[in-house]
Amino acid sequence: MDWSVTYIASQIATIIMYGLLALSYYAKDRKKVLIISFLSLVANVVAYVLLSAWSGLAMCLVAIVRNILFLVDEKKNGIKEKVDKKDIVILVILYLISIVSAIFTYEGFFSLLSVFATMLYTFSVWQKKTNIYKLLGIPIGILWIAYNFYIMSVFGVILETILLICSMTGYWLEIRSLKKRREIIFPLLLK
Repeated sequence: MDWSVTYIASQIATIIMYGLLALSYYAKDRKKVLIISFLSLVANVVAYVLLSAWSGLAMCLVAIVRNILFLVDEKKNGIKEKVDKKDIVILVILYLISIVSAIFTYEGFFSLLSVFATMLYTFSVWQKKTNIYKLLGIPIGILWIAYNFYIMSVFGVILETILLICSMTGYWLEIRSLKKRREIIFPLLLK
């Protein structure tokens, strides 16, 4: 591994990105999750450009488009409790963009890990419940850890592991809160 100025700069951008993303797992509402996630993606774009991690970069760009679409939709239409047809169309379009991007940036199976993680993350912020967002942070974290190994991002692996712990903690706190309110415990069945 080359510890050049470019590599060190990529790792600094990675640290900033993961710091912001970790914050998102403690956000109480969806709008804050999307805004913090957007800021982390900007830092992530810088890191991936410096690492020449093209599939990761493509997925960051998809994620930026996703967050802008979700923020604009919520600003225009308010936060909805239920998913409607327009939401489903947006999700399908984002998945299609992810697949097309994956085709153009494919560098072997491990490059697809970023695609799988992005698609799962897209679903986690697409649906309306923060507890599902926090639960899906666990498999998403595992996929990003593997991708960061693949692109040899030392801080990506370390900080994604910490983020995985944050996701698990945030999810545990959410479940604990639900138990206190005597709501249904199993998160995927929540209304």
